[in-house]
Amino acid sequence: MTKINTNASSVQKTSASSKNKSKEPDVIRGKPKSGRFWKNEKKKFSSIIKTRGIRSSFEKKQVLRQELKRIKDASRAIKAAKDEEKEQKKQRRRENLKRQEENRKKSEIVQVITNTSKIKKMKKKQLRYIEKRDTVKM
Repeated sequence: MTKINTNASSVQKTSASSKNKSKEPDVIRGKPKSGRFWKNEKKKFSSIIKTRGIRSSFEKKQVLRQELKRIKDASRAIKAAKDEEKEQKKQRRRENLKRQEENRKKSEIVQVITNTSKIKKMKKKQLRYIEKRDTVKM
């Protein structure tokens, strides 16, 4: 009978030790390998308690949608005005450049060379200044 008692007591001891282990929290883990003691143990994403947030009524949602639509329309109008202004500036610049070119051509002093043999006698530097033009328009 003594043997049975010892076995029963050892069984009781093992079950008691397993109960103690389950009661102990898993907080005592030792020093982390990385040395970053301030890092906490990560929880699984599925275990995180999620809140659904504050629910707003249908009327409030409608008001917010209308407000957002109004703001978008206003911003589109502002952007369109800026683009139009930019296009007008580009057009004005093109017109100014065209007018400058016309004025430059009008103010040129032109000398028509009728004798082509003179061109053959000219030096290189003089030949650089010669330009061909349409004389019909002038």
